[in-house]
Amino acid sequence: MDEERDLIVLTDEDNNEMTMEILDYFYYEGNQYALMVEFTGDEDDDDGTDQEAYIMRVNPVGEDEEEFVAVDEDLMPDLIDFVENELFADEEDEDMFGDAEDPEE
Repeated sequence: MDEERDLIVLTDEDNNEMTMEILDYFYYEGNQYALMVEFTGDEDDDDGTDQEAYIMRVNPVGEDEEEFVAVDEDLMPDLIDFVENELFADEEDEDMFGDAEDPEE
C-alpha cells in the first residue's frame, strides 16, 4: 500500500531545486519547525534512514500556505538535541544528524 508523502520543492540561492520529504513537524520555543530529508524517488532511500536530515522553521503564509526558512546556526544544536531526544527518543540507534555513538562501544 502506498502512503501519501508530504513533499515540497525548495529553491536555493543558485536557483537549484530540491524535492524534500517532510518527516515530521514539531514546535520548539513557540515556533514550528519541519524535519525533512531529500526525496530521491528511490523507495529504499526515501525512508529517512541513512540520509542527511534538515530542519527548517515553518512560517504560515495565508490560510493554506507555508514558508520554510533556514534556521539560525546558533539554534541548530538545540533543535537537533530536541529532535533526537524528544521526537525520536525511542529510536536511540537511529541518528539522522551523523553524530551517533556506536552502540557496541
